[in-house]
This record gives sequence, C-alpha cells and structure tokens, in this order.
Amino acid sequence: MTGSPDPEIRALLSFLHGQRRHVLGILDGLDTDALRRPVLPSGWNCLGLVQHLAPDVERFWFRAVVAGDQDVIESSAAEGDAWQVDPEVQAAEILDRYRTEAGLADTVISATAADTPLAWWPHHLFGEPHLHTLRDVLLHVITETACHAGHLDAARELLDGRRWMVLT
Repeated sequence: MTGSPDPEIRALLSFLHGQRRHVLGILDGLDTDALRRPVLPSGWNCLGLVQHLAPDVERFWFRAVVAGDQDVIESSAAEGDAWQVDPEVQAAEILDRYRTEAGLADTVISATAADTPLAWWPHHLFGEPHLHTLRDVLLHVITETACHAGHLDAARELLDGRRWMVLT
C-alpha cells in the first residue's frame, strides 16, 4: 500500500485492497474457458466483470472524477461496453489491466485528502452530484467492488463449486 499521510485514507484504501484481492483471488485457478463462460441468465462472464472494473470503476472514479484527468474523461466517452470481452483479448491482459488501473488509482488516492472536492462530475450519466469528496468516492468504489466480488463468488461456485470464504 502506498503511504498516504491521512489515517482515514489509509484505512479506506486497506478495505479497497481487500476487495480487489477478493476479485482476483476468487478467479485464481480458472482456465480461460471458464473465465469466459456466462453462468447467470444476464450473460456476463467473469472476464467481462473484471474488464468493467478496470475502466468503469478504478479508472473512471479515481482518474476522471477525483483527479479530473482530461485525457481519461475524453477517452471514457469513446469506450464501448466494457462488459463485452473481445475473444482476441487474452485473459491475462484483462487481469493485468485491472491491476494497473488499481495501482494508478492508488496513486491518486494517496495524493488526495479525504475531504478534497471532486475535480469533475459526469452530469450526463448521473445528474446532480451525489458524491462530493474523495471519501465519498472511496466508499462508493469499495461498495461496488465488494458487490462485484460477490457476483464473482456466485459465478465461481456455479462454475466449479469453489467458494472464497466459508464460515463454519
């Protein structure tokens, strides 16, 4: 973990790191066919979910919304449906992009105070702002990542029976 001077940010980042580990850990050991196999009626697959997390969550919320990176803001509008994985893209490439975007997000997070106002808000997507500071975005992303980790738990159990955390 990077060295944010703010204890609150360090604590929140620690929770986010735990959820990111869960996302990657529940997929560990799945072969490419299983990573690409939809198991729920909605039709998404594990790789599509991770691909969504990289640009639509890590990149979007931290580099665009928190940091206001104009290149990221402009390129976000041009990106297609991240949930759809091109068959030519290797699974490792998607997993590596998620790790890379998480690392870039950590750089933004560690350099920003908890109460820092957001640099940009996507009115065209969400209307009036409902998140206002880095703290708000961190809590939102922790929640979204945890929710998607749960989706991956269900998918993994349907694929091969493996479960991430079982309390007995």
